[in-house]
Amino acid sequence: CMAGISDHTLGTAVAVAAVALGACVIEKHFTLDRAEQDVDSAFSLEPAELTQLVRDTQLAWKALGHVSYELSDGDRRSRCHRRSLYVVEAIRAGERLTPQNIRSIRPAAGLPPKVLGQVLGSVARRDLAKGTALSWDLVELPKASPAL
Repeated sequence: CMAGISDHTLGTAVAVAAVALGACVIEKHFTLDRAEQDVDSAFSLEPAELTQLVRDTQLAWKALGHVSYELSDGDRRSRCHRRSLYVVEAIRAGERLTPQNIRSIRPAAGLPPKVLGQVLGSVARRDLAKGTALSWDLVELPKASPAL
């Protein structure tokens, strides 16, 4: 973490908001009794307020979550319930992929359904048996026409 706040505001809201935005260091004045009128007492926290600040910032920190681009164990286990693109009618090498011979079915062992638009109209690089999960090495995408 590279961010923090030196908080001289009243209350705890600004410090909690700073944590929600990624701050991991908070400087906040503390006093046992705000009634002891010293120079910092107006914006200093008393013990109960400091306790609440700790609780609120811990909650805000947890709410930030954790970014991970790895598959979780749950994602791995549920992968079989997802769909992917499969050959549903045999396709000869050089034949075009169409909605009649390609479908999105379970399990997710091939290309994701979101690439169906890219795959349709492409050509099979080799003979593809019914039930084959599609992968990029099995299809030759149409060549883009040159810009005019």
